[in-house]
Amino acid sequence: MSAASTIAPARPLTMPRRRLEPTIVEPQTESQSSQRETSQCMQALARANQVRLARAALKRDVSAGRRHVTEVIVDSPWEADSMSLSELLCSQRRWGRARSRKLLSSIALSEGKRVGTLTDRQRRLLVAALEAKLAV
Repeated sequence: MSAASTIAPARPLTMPRRRLEPTIVEPQTESQSSQRETSQCMQALARANQVRLARAALKRDVSAGRRHVTEVIVDSPWEADSMSLSELLCSQRRWGRARSRKLLSSIALSEGKRVGTLTDRQRRLLVAALEAKLAV
């Protein structure tokens, strides 16, 4: 192979020179970053405890008869939003997991479905099924 057969670029390849601007990165001390993480962690724990206590109070009210399950499903208070349907139904007196499973399967709802994610149609179906079961 001769030197003439090699292809050479018509002009030399040059990269444009860019001036790199220095950036100042302030080092974080460990106490600042750990303090912020601890604060965020403590806020999350406080919120979780608040939700747990409110849900426990709601379940006690349902169990004692001070609130009705259908009322909780229709109103959907903030403390019930993250509760599963089976957890809410089982909080009633004389209402076991098998009974709630049977009721939910009859209207094609999952036991793990959260109260806050129910559509209006699903709420109406569930309330109608509950009222029919409780009337019997």
